[in-house]
Amino acid sequence: MTAEQVTAYASRVLAANPGPMTLEGTNTWILRAPDADTAVVVDPGPMLEQHLRAVLDAVAEYGCTVSAVLLTHGHFDHSEGAAWFASQANAPVRSVDPAFRIPTDHAHGLNEGDVITSGDLRIEVLPTPGHTMDSVCFWLPQDGSLLTGDTVLGRGTSVVAHPDGALGPYLNSLESLRAFANSPAGVERLLPGHGPVITDPGAVLTHYLNHRQDRLNQVRTALAAGYTTPEAIVQHVYADVDPTLWPAANRSVQAQLDYLNP
Repeated sequence: MTAEQVTAYASRVLAANPGPMTLEGTNTWILRAPDADTAVVVDPGPMLEQHLRAVLDAVAEYGCTVSAVLLTHGHFDHSEGAAWFASQANAPVRSVDPAFRIPTDHAHGLNEGDVITSGDLRIEVLPTPGHTMDSVCFWLPQDGSLLTGDTVLGRGTSVVAHPDGALGPYLNSLESLRAFANSPAGVERLLPGHGPVITDPGAVLTHYLNHRQDRLNQVRTALAAGYTTPEAIVQHVYADVDPTLWPAANRSVQAQLDYLNP
């Protein structure tokens, strides 16, 4: 089996695109109800044919066909291979911004409140703009699993990817997710777009919110000290961060400056 069975409803195929921003690589998720003959694939990943064929093979090994392809957002490490994969699987692609992200006639939109079903599987769409403005999470109520894309990573923290993303909506999304995780909904785990599964959702979301507030306070202090450009602020505030991540930090700082100076 080319896929790792993570829960009764979710298995993972890891793309071979490791890096500072992708951690071990992109997690492609195969969602299916036990003993079902259809499956939903979330974030096929980059245009790496070997990986995409491995996902197709895993679906076939389950005795399933693909009923739909879903995207958590349009960054290429999640979406680049979606059109090719959907064509091979003869399945529609659904994303918040299908016309822009997916050059295929089989693309369809996603909206708040949408429910995708595949056999007995139920997937609920939760918009979570911020990392990018087209970011969504997918809730599996039967499984207690929430797929978070890049809104929450399995390790470390995510980047608000200016200009695609914005900090205000991201903070609101984190607050909403924390409230949802701490509600009676029964969120047992987060299945991220990169990194390992998160089994303490409420604590991790609180950490994300605290981290963002700490960074905002550091940026405020840097501005008061006369550091006014994203590059200068990054060198001052992110001095303990690997310089290979500074370009991403520049985008994050720009998002923070936009938030502080609307």
